[in-house]
Amino acid sequence: MRAVVLLSGGLDSYTAAAIAKSQGFQLHALTVGYGQRHGRELESARLVASWLGVERHLELEVDLRAIGGSSLTSDLAVPRDRDPAEGGVPSTYVPARNTIFLSLALGWAEVLEARDIVLGVNALDYSGYPDCRPEFIAAFEHLATLATRAGVDGARFRLHTPLIAMTKAQIIRRGLELGLDYALTTSCYDPASSGLPCGHCDSCLLRAKGFAEAGVPDPVRR
Repeated sequence: MRAVVLLSGGLDSYTAAAIAKSQGFQLHALTVGYGQRHGRELESARLVASWLGVERHLELEVDLRAIGGSSLTSDLAVPRDRDPAEGGVPSTYVPARNTIFLSLALGWAEVLEARDIVLGVNALDYSGYPDCRPEFIAAFEHLATLATRAGVDGARFRLHTPLIAMTKAQIIRRGLELGLDYALTTSCYDPASSGLPCGHCDSCLLRAKGFAEAGVPDPVRR
């Protein structure tokens, strides 16, 4: 069973990919460099892909800085010490990012004759991004059938989101059960030039909360 997995180099996509592998999928990993300020995650994606033993790791460059609209692709300040549960969509939202990424994954899946796409979106411990919600996933899955030759020929694409209803602590515990090395991952939106996480952005705060609730230390902060 072939599956295309969106692999960012972060904790969630790593865990989602490992779950898919444990279910017997042959993984084809797709990582997108989109001009993100936290480009260190691309290096982490390579380490994670190697650890997972993916069949192929495809890296694509789709520079979204020209579009702008996000503090991850511009000089806008990344919000710090914000409560991710306070509601609203923060400036770290990248306009239509998951729609773009899934379109690329869908195209590659059709070429590979794969019918499964895996992504690590989460709708519990997350920053409130609209393209991480179950409604979006269901809509894109329907679109995938309408938008492809394979779909016209009767194929059905499935989007696998094994983490969507899990807390960050549950995700971490599941990953540890699978033997994952979270020291390979990068989560910070605004790391220092040394690569150390800022500890204050939404992603750092959610990660810290997850490890604390899981009762295990974060290996990245050793």
